[in-house]
Amino acid sequence: MHTDNGKSSAIDQVDPVTGDTKDLPSSSSSPVHAAPEVIGINDRAPDERTGENADEIQASQGGWFAYLRTRNFYLVLLLGQVLALCITATNTFSSLLAAQPFSIPAFQTLWNYILLTLVYGSYTIYRYGWKGWIKLMLKDGWKYIILAFLDVEGNYFTLINFWAIVMVVLISSIFLHVRYHPTQIIGILICIGGVGILFGSDHITQGSGFGGVTGGNQLKGDLFALVGATFYGMSNVAEEFLVSKRPLYEVVGQLGFWGMFIDGAMTGIFDRPSYRQSVWNDGKVGGYLTGYTLCLLLFYSGAPIMFRLASAAFFNISLLTGNFWGVVIGVKVFHERIHWMYPIAFVCIIGGLIVYFVGKSILGEALKPWLGKDQERGVNGLGTARRRVERGDELVV
Repeated sequence: MHTDNGKSSAIDQVDPVTGDTKDLPSSSSSPVHAAPEVIGINDRAPDERTGENADEIQASQGGWFAYLRTRNFYLVLLLGQVLALCITATNTFSSLLAAQPFSIPAFQTLWNYILLTLVYGSYTIYRYGWKGWIKLMLKDGWKYIILAFLDVEGNYFTLINFWAIVMVVLISSIFLHVRYHPTQIIGILICIGGVGILFGSDHITQGSGFGGVTGGNQLKGDLFALVGATFYGMSNVAEEFLVSKRPLYEVVGQLGFWGMFIDGAMTGIFDRPSYRQSVWNDGKVGGYLTGYTLCLLLFYSGAPIMFRLASAAFFNISLLTGNFWGVVIGVKVFHERIHWMYPIAFVCIIGGLIVYFVGKSILGEALKPWLGKDQERGVNGLGTARRRVERGDELVV
């Protein structure tokens, strides 16, 4: 990256597509479409920079429980539960739609991708300009097509399950060279144990029957869940990698744009019988679809921040509490009864989330191993370790 040790009449800007820096006249009348989250380390005045590198920050406040004493820990813990509630809300709206009856899975998520394109895609065009946006599509479009495909298929085939967590850990270890601390593995196992308690309580309250599900359908459902969780885990890791290197709005906007076409093709191919069987003239359907789409918009807006502050692995284990929140909502909406083991399971999962970070230093998982020693290959944006290195204890600018 180009640096300037003295005063200059030019401003270092980063090309929104290539990531390369270039000198542009510092005229206030010159429109510059560049990613505002990408800022060179020497673009700030000397008194505004911390003067510390990542190793110095880690060493100054390292050791056990270091990350648990930071505000970022409480932020990721809270954000994880907000995202879990979003997923629970979408499941609730799906159940309400199915009761109408209206069950068209790909069609339901199509509106989310359209809304993501309108919100984040439009802002990307505003920042980059049409020329920069087209260059982005030509140069990096293939990456976002893969991301969108994985995301659409993961949404279509399954809900969150343990295999997605396994996939995230394996892919991150192999391809992104992430090394998990023993306490992180213990934390994951504790969270899974908490969900095991939930399943145990379900078995007690519902018995050992499968509600008339045949062996063939059960096997088909399990295979779909396995395939979907594999896609979902891969999409999580891919998105974590991309948002660590590119502006958030670019990644989410491209995900929505390409997902819109892929999901549209999916609903045209696989959901045609459901169109004829579903009820369209009930006003409740429109309300439930709107609620479903808005909850997904919030989820897709918060997930990239979680990937920056923490990781795809922590993201997935945070969502495990969604089973508890689902029962809480079920008590109010569907008049279900809550088993006494559910609160125990919830506390167990939260305990696992805390244990996960016991051995991490002050930067936690925001420090990505694939971005270089001082995260110089990453974007300077909301929730990134590079922002912490360059600007001190700042989270949001």
